[in-house]
Amino acid sequence: MPAYLGVDTSNYTTSLALYDDGNVRQVKRLLPVKPGERGLRQSDAVFHHTKAYPELLRELLGEGAPAIAAVGASVSPTTEPGSYMPCFLVGSGFASSIAAVLGVPFHGYSHQQGHIAAALYSAGKTDLLGSRFLAFHVSGGTTELLLCEPDGTSPLSVTCVARSDDLKAGQAVDRFGVRLGLPFPAGKGVEELAARSSREFRHHVRLYDGNCSLSGLENRCNAMLDKGESPEDTARFLLTYIADAVGAMAANARQTYGDLPLVFAGGVMSDLIIRERLLARFHEAYFAAPEFSCDNAAGIAFLTAKGL
Repeated sequence: MPAYLGVDTSNYTTSLALYDDGNVRQVKRLLPVKPGERGLRQSDAVFHHTKAYPELLRELLGEGAPAIAAVGASVSPTTEPGSYMPCFLVGSGFASSIAAVLGVPFHGYSHQQGHIAAALYSAGKTDLLGSRFLAFHVSGGTTELLLCEPDGTSPLSVTCVARSDDLKAGQAVDRFGVRLGLPFPAGKGVEELAARSSREFRHHVRLYDGNCSLSGLENRCNAMLDKGESPEDTARFLLTYIADAVGAMAANARQTYGDLPLVFAGGVMSDLIIRERLLARFHEAYFAAPEFSCDNAAGIAFLTAKGL
């Protein structure tokens, strides 16, 4: 059976995936961030992606490389006009070069489309492709609610209908974690802290034209720590607030677009505390497994295989 290669170069992860006979196999590597820092410059990300790809490709293909029928890559963060980040040039150039050498088609997608497709694949809901549904992409770089629907040229046309107006959910988590000395990205460490808290929090989230604001959340968490609140309780406050902000945007969007299925993608959505809080609130809500929530090339490989 032919295989399909997917490539993704996000801000913090180099990843490759093969879609072969309905199964996805992926390899990935986090880009190194120095202790105490809250991210990478794009020039550094480009360097680390370029260095990582040959090693990851050998790891993915092994000694018996399959016949590759097509190659796909994320070429931009989103499908919005002007969407661009230098790090995606590495993956798209690498993938298109492989396609040219092999004489096979090359397909370009947005990083966001890849996230949504990976979530659908992981949740066993690929049947939603070609229909109308709502998807969240929540990470260090974005907190967006997306209306997904076919548009005549693609079964996965994506339109942003709500977002965080300022700080992104992943940024709030990472900044909190860095303050506590946790490794970057800090999602796993913050989740482990929050799991040790038994506090219950109720949040009133205000929306502005359907959008949320998270800058006050960072200030509130800093104030809690300064007043002597435990890191565990503050971490639980942080994560439950993010869950309720996402939930408020979802409920508001369903009032506008109808009771559509909800798909949750992006690294922040791999958090079990956030996931459980949202699943208790919504029906027809689908989450990717953690390895398909964080940045990955699996969705790109799937879209490439289907020629979408």
